[in-house]
This record gives sequence, C-alpha cells and structure tokens, in this order.
Amino acid sequence: MITVQQFWNEFCLANHMVGNEYKDAFQFGASADWLADLVIDGKKTATTSGYVFYELEKEAIPQASEYYIVLNGHDKPVAVIEIQSVEVVPMNEVTEEFALAEGEGDYQFWWDAHEKFFTELLQEYHLEFSPSMLVVCERFKKVYPK
Repeated sequence: MITVQQFWNEFCLANHMVGNEYKDAFQFGASADWLADLVIDGKKTATTSGYVFYELEKEAIPQASEYYIVLNGHDKPVAVIEIQSVEVVPMNEVTEEFALAEGEGDYQFWWDAHEKFFTELLQEYHLEFSPSMLVVCERFKKVYPK
C-alpha cells in the first residue's frame, strides 16, 4: 500500500513542486470512505469542524494555502486538497450555500449529521452541543489526483 509520504511525493513531482509540505493527513467525519469519494469526485469542496476541538487539542485551525491529504476508511491516501478559505462562525449562521458545498445532501441533512457528530464528540469531553457553537468552515480545492 502506498504511504502518505509516497502519495505526497507523487503529487509534488506531478506538479513540479519543491520544498512544499503537507499540514496533515486525515479522514473526514463518520463516513470516511463516502466522504473521501465525494472529494475525489469533486462534489465535496467544503467541510465544517468544531472550533472547540482545536482548542481542546491545542491545534491551530487550518489556513488558506495549506495542503492536506485525505485518507479513506483504511487510512489510504486518496486525494490532496488545498485550503481556499477558512471562517469561524456560529453553527446556526452557516449558510445553506456552504452546507451544500459539503456535497452530502440538503441543508437539513447537513444540520442533522453535524449536530449528531458534534453531540457525540462533545460528550467525550463532558460538553454539550449548542446550535450557536463556533465552527470552522473550510473551503478547499482537490488538487490531486487531477
């Protein structure tokens, strides 16, 4: 199986990039294979994560121009994405247009899926979900494979 570093090296070689690094390799949400396929197909160009988790894990929020490697459910690298923009807003202020850019369904599906995901994850930290919780809204572009 190809490693994350080999996948990144292939991307850099194909794009004549030298000295660039990727920020992280990760799986999307609760349905990693389905969400990775949406990225590969170009249907998923945005993602929403809970701001509080960056604080709890002492991690910096993503920044525009950073590269990330998307993994499938078996931790196999399947795509490189480049962050286009990042915005922190209350969840109940995320626009329908943004929710649709996640490629998973309509706004109600987006809301229900995120509320369930955040509620379960917050419980691990003994915290409760709030519709006004801050979320990190990232827009990205799949840059590899073409």
